[in-house]
Amino acid sequence: MSRKNRKTRLGRVMLKRKVEEIVGEAESNESQEPQRPLPTVNSDEPVPKKTKWINRQRVLVFAARGTTQRDRHLMNDLKTVMPHSRAENKISRREHLQVINELCEMKNCNKSLFFEGRKKLDLYLWMSNIPHGPSAKFLVENVSTMQELRMTGNCLKGSRPLLSFDESFEKEPHYSVLKELFIQVFGVPYHHPKSQPFVDRVITFSVLDNRIWFRHYQILKEDGALAEIGPRFIFNPIKIFSGSFGGATIWDNPHYVTPSVWRRKMAEAAGTKYINRKQQKFNYLTSRPKTSYPSIPADDIFEGDALEKAAAITGQELPEEYKTKQPEAIKAIAPVLKIGKKKRGGKKFKKSKAKAKKA
Repeated sequence: MSRKNRKTRLGRVMLKRKVEEIVGEAESNESQEPQRPLPTVNSDEPVPKKTKWINRQRVLVFAARGTTQRDRHLMNDLKTVMPHSRAENKISRREHLQVINELCEMKNCNKSLFFEGRKKLDLYLWMSNIPHGPSAKFLVENVSTMQELRMTGNCLKGSRPLLSFDESFEKEPHYSVLKELFIQVFGVPYHHPKSQPFVDRVITFSVLDNRIWFRHYQILKEDGALAEIGPRFIFNPIKIFSGSFGGATIWDNPHYVTPSVWRRKMAEAAGTKYINRKQQKFNYLTSRPKTSYPSIPADDIFEGDALEKAAAITGQELPEEYKTKQPEAIKAIAPVLKIGKKKRGGKKFKKSKAKAKKA
């Protein structure tokens, strides 16, 4: 039917009849098909639940070249604690930090933990939200890995942890930013493929001495009994940036002292021990008294009667009973010190004694 005929009344009627014929043929075909039986469901079988992995957090955990053996062990411990983490090869220290954003995009990661070692002594940690930030830089202190501690705690690998925070995280604004960053990094997403649907461990973050203390425990009982698993270390926050691995500085720690300055102060304190000792000796020589207490000759004390000497020194009088007694009676009362001969022994002495008896 042409477009010109469709606009007429007859054309509309013919089009309507054609549509009705097509619908009737379709209904007749459906009626001819055999009806399929409904699937039988056993009431004892549990209804399968649809797993929804909505929170797709992935953390890229890696390090730069120059880290020590202990630093690598700490990094591996964090990988075992975080089942939603991904590994990456070490990168050169000469690379710009913005390259890490590209690495995270290639690995489909939206969070990053980057370890950086300096002088084989200090360990720094970058924690960032990819790609828009914020990011924080920490100095990691007092590191103790799982192999060093050998704690009794033992949780299920891949289980989801409870995150416990100190009250200080609600008082200060910079601690609130770090709290949200810790939740997104260390919190295992619900229904993650590599995680287990159990909660049998706790990760605590406590603020003390302007530092954040990290502890990892196993939940033994529901009443609150815990056993430490490890690792344990301390976050010393340095700066918080608005962007990822850069940008404007949101917060700067006024209490932070660099490790090199701290080591220099300790060396200076150790080097001043000799100077302090000489100064103390000079102060003693200048402040000591010129005249000492009057001394009593020791040889005169033991001559004559001891009680008479004591009375003469103290200025007291002797009792009358002592004065009336004769010197012989005083000697009998006075204690007598008996000194025995030295005992001699040995093979030579015994042989000479035996020969003398035979002779």
